[in-house]
Amino acid sequence: MRDYEQRRQAVGEMHLRRWPQLRVPSQIVQWVLKVDEAEREVELAAIERIEQSFTKAENTSHRSGQFSENVHVTWERHSEGTSLTIFCAGVTEQAYLDPQSNHELAEALEWAQTVPGKIVRGTRIWVAENDAEIDALLTKLSLNPHELVSAHIGKSDADPIRIWSDFRIKDDGFGRLLVAANGAETGELTRQVQRLQELGNYRNRALLGLPVAQACWPKLDDAERRLRDLSMRITHGEETDDALMEALSALSLELTAIASEISFRMDATKAYAQLVDERLEQVNSRPIDGFVSLTDFTQRRFRPAMSTCEATSERVRRLALRASQLSSLLRARIETKIENQNAQLLRSMENSTSMQLRLQQLVEGLSVVALSYYLIGLIGYFLPLLPLDEWGVSKQIVLGALVVPLVAGIWIAMKMLRKRLITS
Repeated sequence: MRDYEQRRQAVGEMHLRRWPQLRVPSQIVQWVLKVDEAEREVELAAIERIEQSFTKAENTSHRSGQFSENVHVTWERHSEGTSLTIFCAGVTEQAYLDPQSNHELAEALEWAQTVPGKIVRGTRIWVAENDAEIDALLTKLSLNPHELVSAHIGKSDADPIRIWSDFRIKDDGFGRLLVAANGAETGELTRQVQRLQELGNYRNRALLGLPVAQACWPKLDDAERRLRDLSMRITHGEETDDALMEALSALSLELTAIASEISFRMDATKAYAQLVDERLEQVNSRPIDGFVSLTDFTQRRFRPAMSTCEATSERVRRLALRASQLSSLLRARIETKIENQNAQLLRSMENSTSMQLRLQQLVEGLSVVALSYYLIGLIGYFLPLLPLDEWGVSKQIVLGALVVPLVAGIWIAMKMLRKRLITS
């Protein structure tokens, strides 16, 4: 026996995306990056600069390591980019307010700046012991009190973990998330904070489809107007079918190009939206009086965006279908015209054939008369050699008596000959 080539990679996939156990208090800094293929080598070079601190996994898309005893790092490559997370334990509240005040954290942040990519989401998280510590910290942060989301999260109502955030990007380019452990078990705290981050990360990735969808609507409005105009032009029949088919084909190609352009982004948005729903259910958010709930915030602001993306995909599909149906109707009309022209041509050929047949019959009749005339003339030359006077018969009587038999015989012979030629 021998291992299947992807066995260890497949098994390793089940153990990825696991955060190290969170210590309280601690600070977490996470980036979700969109990395181009051309930047992958630079990204790997940045990872290799601290290769000795990273643990090599069976799946090379995930690495974890540490800068020091208190600073851990995880890096993971996704199909659309990278997530980079720094965990800094044993730090004070001041390190959250000013990361440069902590030497270990500042060193890790300086290294993180060498990793390439465009930031899709950046978050700084502070995990405190209890609500009182968070309340003291809130007065020092510029969170919007009117949009402040706060809720309890966890498997059951007994879980005391509480979160705060306004989900706004601050001047340093990061959002803020505050978490109060309130005595929660370390493993549960780690899982819930990770799920909460995944909820936000998937939400931002899903929302990348909204600008694409919004950019498509003017194009779809124009396509719908042109499709409606083509329908009227086809109905009135004021233009040639060739010109209409050319315009309809151009419109169908444009709709196909739009569908191809947005299909990946819309499919990805749909998949991310499903993950958002799953993570929202897993964190089991429970509202707190006086604050916006996490579920309401997500559904109220996220769902309309997803509905717009779904409507865009559906509109592209319906317009392409209408264009295809209109093209089919136009082709059917063209085919009907061709069939009618063919029928007219067949009727014309039938009339021509009938006329030719009548002419042929007339020519045959005249031929019978002509042959009979010449044959009687030949017989007239032969009759003087016979003793007609002795028989008491005149030449004219003999010739007159032969006219009908000769004509009938020639007509029968020609008819038999024609029938024989047709059957052969």
